Amino acid sequence: MKKLVSAATLALSMSVSSLAFAEPVKIGMITTLSGGGAGLGIDTRDGFMLAIKQAGNSEIEVITEDDGQKPELAVQIADKMIQSDQVDILTGIVWSNLLMAVAPSAVAQGKFYVSTNAAPAALAGENCNPLYFNAAYQNDNLHEAMGEYANKDYKKMFIMAPNYPAGKDSLTGFKRFYKGEVGSEVYTQVGQTDYAAEIAQIRASGADGVFAFLPGGMGIAFMKQYAQSGVNIPIMGPGFSFSQDVLPAIGDAALGAKASGQWAPDFDTEVSKKFLADFKAEYGRLPSIYAVQAYDAAQLILSAAAKADVKDTEAFRAELLKADIQSPRGDFKFNTNQHPIQDIYLTEVVKGEDGVLTNKTVEKIFDDHEDAYAKDCKM
Repeated sequence: MKKLVSAATLALSMSVSSLAFAEPVKIGMITTLSGGGAGLGIDTRDGFMLAIKQAGNSEIEVITEDDGQKPELAVQIADKMIQSDQVDILTGIVWSNLLMAVAPSAVAQGKFYVSTNAAPAALAGENCNPLYFNAAYQNDNLHEAMGEYANKDYKKMFIMAPNYPAGKDSLTGFKRFYKGEVGSEVYTQVGQTDYAAEIAQIRASGADGVFAFLPGGMGIAFMKQYAQSGVNIPIMGPGFSFSQDVLPAIGDAALGAKASGQWAPDFDTEVSKKFLADFKAEYGRLPSIYAVQAYDAAQLILSAAAKADVKDTEAFRAELLKADIQSPRGDFKFNTNQHPIQDIYLTEVVKGEDGVLTNKTVEKIFDDHEDAYAKDCKM
């Protein structure tokens, strides 16, 4: 297991850049940097490290390792980081099955876990934990928004997702708000690249719309094959299915696709425009929502570390809960289960003036949206 990133320090303007930490902080980032899901992990790493670099504080160290999208490897890395590297905080996991293999053990050992993406329902309700924070959403949320959107024009939906915790949460979320008929509910293999059988099912389904949650390489493969199939039933999905990391590979087949997200590159706020410009200057590309979520996760950790010793669990947790950050997403606060309350928007894939495919904001679907599991959390 190769150590990919260590301490990163580059002084740039940011709200926490001039604040010394109460004590040094060591962060272990486990994310997917190889295989079909690598784009998601790369954006996660880069968004997180942008905030760390902007902080310009030498008292923080980030150790990053590649989980290869394998739960057993993620567990091995986490054990090493906790026991040998003695990290204070873990973060970075993209996939919910990997998070479920790592987070419960990490918090049981007294380590904070701040999620940049994965957000399984199992950790949002009865199994919530004071040391587990999610800086992204709860898995159901963006899918709930698309269920609400689909109510406007679609009477019968074909819904599809990979067979793992986030896939199951996604379709649960969609059905929670969709009031029409779900004609077919299909679970595919994680990492699947051939969708001929599923496209044949869509063709024969009689559905007037398709909702597909297929992040990373899965979405690239599906959308290319769908475009070639000649099936013209409209496709929609969460932001992950049409996020900035996959749009260049999907190409024009994605044009017009509707999705949901907490942020898009056209957000007209100074905080968002600065984040966009800084990310493009640093990495030479547009950021995805994975990058935004990771950027905010780092901001949360930096903000808390500036005011409390990470070894003082209660004090550090109290500072994290304040969510004292300026998010590119806009308003951001934690619910009682330490998952976000935030706005969710409808977006459409368009081609920008520079010819680059991106997501354009269409309308707001949910205002200050909470997840369905917070009521079951007893914290």
